[in-house]
Amino acid sequence: MAQQAIQKHGVSIRLACESLSISETCFRYQAKLSTENAEIADWLIRLTHNQKNWGFGLCFLFLRNVKGFGWNHKRVYRIYRELELNLRIKPKKRIVRERPEPLAVPEAINQCWSMDFMHDQLEDGRSYRLFNVLDDFNREGLTIEVDLSLPAERVTRALEQVIEWRGKPRTLRCDNGPEYISGTLATWAEKHGIQLSFIQPGKPQQNAYIERYNRTVRYDWLGQYLFESIAQVQDHATRWLWTYNNERPNMALGGITPKMKLEHAA
Repeated sequence: MAQQAIQKHGVSIRLACESLSISETCFRYQAKLSTENAEIADWLIRLTHNQKNWGFGLCFLFLRNVKGFGWNHKRVYRIYRELELNLRIKPKKRIVRERPEPLAVPEAINQCWSMDFMHDQLEDGRSYRLFNVLDDFNREGLTIEVDLSLPAERVTRALEQVIEWRGKPRTLRCDNGPEYISGTLATWAEKHGIQLSFIQPGKPQQNAYIERYNRTVRYDWLGQYLFESIAQVQDHATRWLWTYNNERPNMALGGITPKMKLEHAA
């Protein structure tokens, strides 16, 4: 703008700079091309010609780590951009997917329970599992069973312990894990008159209630502590479960706790 004012209107450099709030030094500055810039450009052109799938990152790492040049990455990237060597990012094809049907919300307790497993490691590296059961009606955590191994027999035993104080559900929703599709669980469910509802393989969104609950378990405590024994994990899980049901507001319930939801429904 200052140059146009000087050339077209005959304004002095001092007046043009004062009007546009720039210094005369800035106006008179002319960039001096370094001979190193030409060398950097030559390297970049050769690299991208020989390695057509190399982006800026690989080119810069090659110059810095392999060839030992100490050029600043901002300087190299500026020249890289000026040479228009940027790789074209191929857009991803969006796959048209059918919109999943929303999960049905139970109208009373014990209409549908969801269950799922989680995995983690103890301090000594041994893997252990958590068996979670959730009432879909009020998102209440019914049990967290912890052990190194939880076969189908342990699953049915844990469910029976919950049924003793909660009552039995009409439906149990689960994935297609070996513990769930076993004959042991099928026989137990038929004996108690409980329907097993299996989600489609590879579609965990069909079991979204328990998947969201698992995320809360992971973020609230499981991913924050390193336990020494199964007993420690079980003790922490039991205490957290009481807090989750009685004191932790649940946004899916409108900011109330699972116990409050249960009391309102009574």
